[in-house]
Amino acid sequence: MTASPHVFDATLDNFETEVVQRSAQTPVIVDFWATWCGPCKTLGPILDKLAAEYNGAFKVAKVNVDKEQQLAGMFQIRSVPTMVVFKDGQVLGAIPGALPEGELRKVLEQVGVQPAPANDEAVEEDAPVAPPDPHAEVLRLRNAVEAEPDKDELKLDLALALLKIGASAEAEQLLDALPANLATDDRTVRARASLGFAALLKDAPPLEVLQSAIDANPDDLQARHLLGVHRLVAGDAEAALTEFIEMLRRDRNYRDGLPKQTLIDAFRVIEDADLVGRYRRKMSALLF
Repeated sequence: MTASPHVFDATLDNFETEVVQRSAQTPVIVDFWATWCGPCKTLGPILDKLAAEYNGAFKVAKVNVDKEQQLAGMFQIRSVPTMVVFKDGQVLGAIPGALPEGELRKVLEQVGVQPAPANDEAVEEDAPVAPPDPHAEVLRLRNAVEAEPDKDELKLDLALALLKIGASAEAEQLLDALPANLATDDRTVRARASLGFAALLKDAPPLEVLQSAIDANPDDLQARHLLGVHRLVAGDAEAALTEFIEMLRRDRNYRDGLPKQTLIDAFRVIEDADLVGRYRRKMSALLF
């Protein structure tokens, strides 16, 4: 339907891979449309234009509701055009009607989409720089907050740095005090998920005890869950995901769907997009 690398046709067969899984790395706007729909002919070109202008910072998936009636039914599409926004593998919301360009730009801003630089505008990379010492970074940010106490973004940066050195209590206090606009920031959501995992280990048995319990009974999903949390908090993301996937494989309904929810929460915490993508595919293969 279009030659743009940022706009594609979505079908029932490719929806899980091209929309749900892809949105883990790049937000996707699903445009439910029809050939007989007048407003669709207004909205479609605007979406195509913005996708090109933003240079891949988001993707547009086109769904012809007449050809993909099952997909339209799954999302309870009652009128066209309707846009459904996916990010991090989740539906953020549905927007009926043909929004003007200005409103569409506001929607993109609300979901954290900013234009990506064109390839010819990319800055030439210098030699790799070693990451800063986490304790030194905390000290730097403490000084920055002290110098500009009204700058809430610095407090969020400090909270994230504190989490990296294990100072969960102080990080949580800073997060609790953030204003509403930062409380829903992607970084805040990720930090909250990290705190949730750390809290699970408060009274948990040590790692060696949990491993022994699983060796004795591989179906001990409580021990497997806590072992995975131990691995995640310690920074071994793949080992953690391996335990959570095994939980899902053995009993997807354990504790009201804990395996699936734990995987989703872990995906929010882990920054390795390739790793998350691989395990999202494994999760989907077990669920669908």
